[in-house]
Amino acid sequence: MNIFLWIVQVLLALHTAMGAIWKFSRSAEQTMPSLKAIPHGAWLTLSVIELICAIALVIPALSNHLAMLTPVAAILIAGEMLLFCGLHMAAGEGSNIGPMIYWLVVAVVCAFVAYGRYALSPLT
Repeated sequence: MNIFLWIVQVLLALHTAMGAIWKFSRSAEQTMPSLKAIPHGAWLTLSVIELICAIALVIPALSNHLAMLTPVAAILIAGEMLLFCGLHMAAGEGSNIGPMIYWLVVAVVCAFVAYGRYALSPLT
């Protein structure tokens, strides 16, 4: 289970880092019109938080003292994905479920990593 969780963590970290870089290069509205409610400053702040979370997902490989950062980072990323789902629904885009499925799948993967590192195979 430990090896599987590490693989998922690394893939999630890469996914999150790519999303952060994407946010630096595009506005929320350019990414998804339903996310235009997010101010540009908050959008950039989300990208910085994503970069920090991407690092926190893999930092326990270097130091077990920072192992609790992994479930926290995964929960933050899941929260962001759920926020995007909520904004998408609030914008009246509920009929376009493609982005919501994507965000929900990422949130489930994050929840699995958080639970896995907290309960199934802690890094302590």
